[in-house]
Amino acid sequence: MAIDQTRPNQSRPDAMPTDPAAGAGVKSDAQRERERRKSFLYQRGPAIAVSVGLVALWWGVVVVFGIPTYIAPTPADVFAVFVEQGDVLWINFWPTLLEAISGFIIGNLVAVILAIWFVHSQLAERSFYPIAVFINTIPIIAIAPILVLLLGNGYAPKIVIAALICFFPTLVNMVRGLKAVSPQMLELMRVLSANDREVLLKVRLQSSLPFLFAALKIASTTSVIGAIVGEWIGSNYGLGSLIIEATYNFRSPLLYATVILGAGMAVMAFGLTTFAERRLLTWKPSDVF
Repeated sequence: MAIDQTRPNQSRPDAMPTDPAAGAGVKSDAQRERERRKSFLYQRGPAIAVSVGLVALWWGVVVVFGIPTYIAPTPADVFAVFVEQGDVLWINFWPTLLEAISGFIIGNLVAVILAIWFVHSQLAERSFYPIAVFINTIPIIAIAPILVLLLGNGYAPKIVIAALICFFPTLVNMVRGLKAVSPQMLELMRVLSANDREVLLKVRLQSSLPFLFAALKIASTTSVIGAIVGEWIGSNYGLGSLIIEATYNFRSPLLYATVILGAGMAVMAFGLTTFAERRLLTWKPSDVF
């Protein structure tokens, strides 16, 4: 039987249809979509648009209803304070920043140490956890005068207040994270003859990192609140003191500028904590921030 030599060989690889865009460096739709989602406009565009809209609404309400400046200034009045009294704002910014950072470090460090102790000692957890809960139920504004009487009007009471307000969320999340280890993993570590220290360093701490950073995000902002609240009670410096002074003297533009500066400090702390989380927890899916 004769074989027709004129028919093309359908099994040859070079006879298969090819995509003209393949191998030409052309990006696929999925790649373009991923790049779009990583762009600055996609990530921050909605927040920027909403912020601009809120500022415009604020400005419009003040102008349309003719609200006096001593009650509610316009954004232009607040911006003028940053230009004309920027030195006053910055002089009071640094003490508050120092108190917030110190309280953040001390409060979270004590919480992590206690959480590790609680995980390894049920007696310690049963003894001191209820006390931590009780202290957390006391309003921070009620604790502040007591600490000022005990520690004076210096930096110490403000740092302690900032540490207290950071302490409890980190303690709760850290205890939960250290215990969030599968029994199979613990059993494997026992089979490998690992001691408590090795289990802590190699298993428990790593499993607790997502819980820890969730608490640190909260603490990064509340530490600023604690420092400012501490400055409300018997202090002549800091953003909290400046807020009280501007309120009693009806200096509304200065009051708004101080509040915006304090909020910017909290946002900066939250952003730095989120950046550290992304660097350390590369295996964790990124969230909105």
